[in-house]
Amino acid sequence: MADNTPRDAPPGNGGPRQSPLWQRMLLPVLFLAVMLFLFGRMGERAVGVDIAYSDFKAMVTSNQVARVTMRGDVVEGTLHSARPIGPGGQQSEHFKTRTPSAGDESLLPLLEAHGVTVNVEPPASETGWGQVLLALLPWVVFIGLYFWFMRRFSRNVIGGIGRGGDLGKFLKPRDTVEVKRPDVTFDDVAGQDNAKREVAELMEYFAHPDRYQRLGAEVPHGVLLLGPPGTGKTLLARALAGEAGVPFYSISASEFIEVFVGVGASRVRELFKQAKEHAPSIIFIDELDSVGRVRGTGLGGGHDEREQTLNQILAEMDGFSGHEAVIVLAATNRPDVLDPALLRPGRFDRHIVLDLPDRKARTAILKLHTAKVPLDEDVDLEQVSAGTPGFSGADLKNLVNEAAMRAARHNRSEVRKEDFDTMRDRVLMGTERSLVIQPEERHRLAVHESGHTAVAYFLPKADPLYKVSIIPRGKALGGTQQLPEAERYTLPEDYLRDRLAVILAGRTAERMLLGNVSSGADDDIRQATALARAMVARWGMSSEVGPVDLRDSEEHPFLGREIAQPRRHSEASATIVDNAVRGLLQEAEARSEQVIGAHRQKIERLIALLEEQETLHRQQIEECLGRAGPAAKKAKNIASLK
Repeated sequence: MADNTPRDAPPGNGGPRQSPLWQRMLLPVLFLAVMLFLFGRMGERAVGVDIAYSDFKAMVTSNQVARVTMRGDVVEGTLHSARPIGPGGQQSEHFKTRTPSAGDESLLPLLEAHGVTVNVEPPASETGWGQVLLALLPWVVFIGLYFWFMRRFSRNVIGGIGRGGDLGKFLKPRDTVEVKRPDVTFDDVAGQDNAKREVAELMEYFAHPDRYQRLGAEVPHGVLLLGPPGTGKTLLARALAGEAGVPFYSISASEFIEVFVGVGASRVRELFKQAKEHAPSIIFIDELDSVGRVRGTGLGGGHDEREQTLNQILAEMDGFSGHEAVIVLAATNRPDVLDPALLRPGRFDRHIVLDLPDRKARTAILKLHTAKVPLDEDVDLEQVSAGTPGFSGADLKNLVNEAAMRAARHNRSEVRKEDFDTMRDRVLMGTERSLVIQPEERHRLAVHESGHTAVAYFLPKADPLYKVSIIPRGKALGGTQQLPEAERYTLPEDYLRDRLAVILAGRTAERMLLGNVSSGADDDIRQATALARAMVARWGMSSEVGPVDLRDSEEHPFLGREIAQPRRHSEASATIVDNAVRGLLQEAEARSEQVIGAHRQKIERLIALLEEQETLHRQQIEECLGRAGPAAKKAKNIASLK
């Protein structure tokens, strides 16, 4: 059937659509402008140079003035001939001045005595219609804008949200629907096998819903993805939608919040409405903590926009019935601040934790990101993954990209091992700095780093050395890098005691070899004190304190930051903790002093070589310090780090 509705007819209305307001107002505005111009031209008068009233009377006395025109207190006149007049000596025959407000009774007799023609006219304000219209113009503009805004507002509100008005578009979520299904699958997610297994169970419901409904089972309403930043929470959600082949509605929780109260709740309703209409589908809310914080903590109380948005999310998730195949995925790295109502069964039923990848997972991630990167033969991804402990998936992707950019800057066709090593050092310690270091300070720096290196080399439980450098990077003037033999999930006491000795070895080497210490050990002391306090107050590794929790702060599980809390123990307990921490640090310093004293000659050779070459790798360190002792036992374990 043919559609006879005119093209300019709006939806739901068969009549012609009116032209825009600005087009209808264009003709009146132009007419008003022309009238103002004409009235202005009618009121124009010849004006000349402004002169003082006394100069005007002097020119009348000297018979220079031919005629004058008086309009109130304004006097305009013409001279017999052009001449320099006014303060600037301008060449003109027209002038203008004003009479005193008190009047001058001698002016008219003076003009008549010197034969000046006098014309008297009413003031310009009595006949200046242009001035009147100009005064009315702001009111006309104000009234016009008022009616324009009222018309626009009524069209958006009365016209309804469903007809697609501007207000309706504002209340809807922005860019939530992806027209195409995500082309990401589980093959694009590496290093999160446990999380993928848990999420993959949801695919079975999309594929065989009858199997679950027959037994009375319901799909989880919500799945909360927890983990540090960069571990792939958003990527995993997209991969689930890509594997299931269902619509994917993605939005950041911060997009719900606007300056107008109620907009966030409206967007939540619209988002869930679209997802239910296109079920089975997946809703993904990123950064849930933006709106899901504990209620009652804001200044707005129950009328706060965030709380209204959160209440609407809770209501929508409760509104699911058993047959609706809509799953809500949410991601956050701050689960500690979420409202308990979000985490109860029936809302976000499952909590899936995405951890930082281990060595095997990092290798898989590197293989995934280097699939399209040409690598040189000397690049060993196993070695690269071993040198990047604590890196997230996003960090590894950034490392590959930085290495490729460095190779491109050097105009090479392949990425080499040195590109990965250089960019890893840049990510870990910062960019190299060009500082002018005095010879004495350079020698002290070599002594400090050699102390760290020697103690780490000879202590049996310390992590293997990778390299030592006295090249300034970032905020550090030098650094000693150690790489763990394997991923550590628990920290034994003997390993921690060796770790304390390694941290304090730089300061000990300065004191023993130079006779004094410097401020370069500031960060070492801070790290050692924090580690010793954790051993005493959290892990019960002190006989004086025992297995008692006496911590002063709580560390965030994902952000790695400490959150201050009120002290729950007495001053006497705090004193015992301080004494135990001091004892651990003094014991560690004594152990490092013993190692440095036993191998002093070797350390002095290491100092000289480090000053000469600035950077030493593991093999060079072994040749300088010898292959005997604990280092020989580590040879097999650290061979993979070559």
